[in-house]
Amino acid sequence: MSIKAVIAEDDFRVAAIHEKFLGSFQEIDVVGKALNGKETIELLEKHDPDLLLLDVYMPDQLGTELLPIIRGRFPNIDIIMITAATDKEILMKALHYGVDQYLIKPVKMELFHQTIEEYLKKSQLIESKDEVDQEFVNKLFKKATPSNETKESTLPKGIDEITLVKVTNVLKSNSSGLSAEQVSDQIGASRTTARRYLEYLITVKECKAEVVYGVVGRPERRYYKI
Repeated sequence: MSIKAVIAEDDFRVAAIHEKFLGSFQEIDVVGKALNGKETIELLEKHDPDLLLLDVYMPDQLGTELLPIIRGRFPNIDIIMITAATDKEILMKALHYGVDQYLIKPVKMELFHQTIEEYLKKSQLIESKDEVDQEFVNKLFKKATPSNETKESTLPKGIDEITLVKVTNVLKSNSSGLSAEQVSDQIGASRTTARRYLEYLITVKECKAEVVYGVVGRPERRYYKI
């Protein structure tokens, strides 16, 4: 999964911080930064991104004034507003135009990280199925059924169901086995994350690992679905 992102923020220093932070997620590629409303629309037209980080207070136009324009011309873009605006009317307008999340400055890094993680999980979930059922919708809107709650509670910390399903499906489609690096490339996560899920699958006896040697004799741990 590859997500193109644009940052609309009138303070270039804050924009640089946001860019550096998003750069820590290998699934996200920041394709541009805008300092005002005009530049924001130009970048959206040029790159057709998947995600927009949008400030409210910009020198030429309020971010909320851009929302109807953006929704009219780029209906599928996801928007996360990051702003100092605490006016309820601004929040309600953001909700009306389908803003995914509304973060009030100063934003704690922990909350920022959690927001992006949840956004990525939601994007992965949407990509995982072509047809939907009620269980899928419940997950998308975070309305867990009792059975889901039980299943989630059995998973250890650091293991979420969506990523676990992706890793399992990747292994199923490769009977010759895969390294942690190959799995990480296919699920769009770090090698460390992929290895954590693979080792978990071994503990629940859904996967096995073997050490194989390459052409130059370097050992490699390969994982196979049981």
